[in-house]
Amino acid sequence: MGKIKRWVREWVPALAIAGIISFSFNTYVAQGMTIPSGSMLPTIQLDDKVFVEKMVSLTDFQFGDIVVFYPPLPGHENEKFIKRLIGLPGDTIEIKNGQLIRNGSVVDEPYVKERMTYSFGPVTVPQNQYLFLGDNRNDSLDAHLWPTPFVDKSKIVGKAMFRYYPLPEIGEIK
Repeated sequence: MGKIKRWVREWVPALAIAGIISFSFNTYVAQGMTIPSGSMLPTIQLDDKVFVEKMVSLTDFQFGDIVVFYPPLPGHENEKFIKRLIGLPGDTIEIKNGQLIRNGSVVDEPYVKERMTYSFGPVTVPQNQYLFLGDNRNDSLDAHLWPTPFVDKSKIVGKAMFRYYPLPEIGEIK
């Protein structure tokens, strides 16, 4: 009985602290996620595993970032989506003739799987809102199909930074 008490006294505090640190890190700093769909092909493959940096208030989001968020899509509000940031607050976005037009200029998008076969916009992104599209544009449930194409900043989970699986593909996500 003395051995058990000694073990509990020695190990329980250390395990509790490790659990608290792990929970805090996963909740507030970064989290590993598995990609559930092919909407980001060819950049991110189905079932790839990525680290998502979750310090949204400290993150300076830029055009082209890959971001995880909760979409403004009825029936999907509690699902995490991952898409590319296409429109920042104040940007005007349009898709015409298979090309993305941002603030009146055609954007070169080497990461897009194929030319878009639809038209969208023009729309202007409101303050504290963002517009996201998948890299697999013609097969992605993204802003061009939603009732409202904008995601409020409060619905952003974080920025995908690093792929850690599969092993041959380990590295920064671009």
